[in-house]
Amino acid sequence: MRHRIVVLALDGVIPFELGIPQRIFGGARNVGTSVTGEALYDVVTCSVRPPGRIRTDADFSIVVGHGPEALATADTVVVPASYELGPVHEEGRLTGELAAALAHIRPGTRMVSICTGGYVLAAAGYLDGRPATTHWASADHFQRLFPEVRVDPDVLFVDDGDVLTSAGVAAGIDLCLHIVRRDHGTAVANDVARRTVVPPHRDGGQAQFIRRPLPEAGLATTTAARAWALGRLEQPILLRDMADRESMSVRTFTRRFREEAGISPGQWLVQQRVERARQLLESTDLSIDQVARDAGFGTATSLRQHVQAALGVSPTVYRRTFRSAVAGR
Repeated sequence: MRHRIVVLALDGVIPFELGIPQRIFGGARNVGTSVTGEALYDVVTCSVRPPGRIRTDADFSIVVGHGPEALATADTVVVPASYELGPVHEEGRLTGELAAALAHIRPGTRMVSICTGGYVLAAAGYLDGRPATTHWASADHFQRLFPEVRVDPDVLFVDDGDVLTSAGVAAGIDLCLHIVRRDHGTAVANDVARRTVVPPHRDGGQAQFIRRPLPEAGLATTTAARAWALGRLEQPILLRDMADRESMSVRTFTRRFREEAGISPGQWLVQQRVERARQLLESTDLSIDQVARDAGFGTATSLRQHVQAALGVSPTVYRRTFRSAVAGR
């Protein structure tokens, strides 16, 4: 018997994410063996209700051919994101209908979520005391709603053995490829990735996609120091100089700064220099050495260390991922 993947389609499901398991697991074939080409997974989609129509977040609905009983046949259950989670998203509790559906799942079944599908796993108790992730934009809310879960907002996916969670949207592809790789090896996973025209492995995590805006100027008492520093990031900036801009002692300035930003002035400067480096890498042809100087890191080595620490990828990889096309090329 092939490993059975059962995908739980909830009302409000995102069609793109719903299609990921079928495309990745359904496309996994034996390679380089006497049974080359044999399908390795059986993928079915079910609803929490009897077979029928469910809503999506798009301008069309879909017909699902299996009811919740299909969950009892699963070796792996995949829960994609939905925009109609209701009490699950608002209160962290399952509806009676959803709880009844999940009760069909056999003990020991591997559980997988894509994006905010992790809310369902958390509300059902599968993530208690475990590491997990979700879309970066929902990570803070997810952590507040489920404080017993150890949320990592920066990674593309978390593999905790029999429970796996992915970050937002396309990170579901990364997670499903990882599962294929774990189940059947690199050759099979690479073959699926090649035919799906996606990289078999992406560098870094969600951190490289997150923008972290500054606090609104009118709400901060260290505004002048921030503006002054942002205007000269490429130059040495001393804490004493920033404090002088606000006519404060270093101690008072540091305390006020932490109250407003949640981090120290030094950490804030590093963040802003990383942000400047991101902008330069995305929009210019400057060399890595010049980007390092213009962002205030001084050397390419320092730039690489800080960008790697903040974004999980090197400056070169970041530029290759996000570089805007230069006019005329």
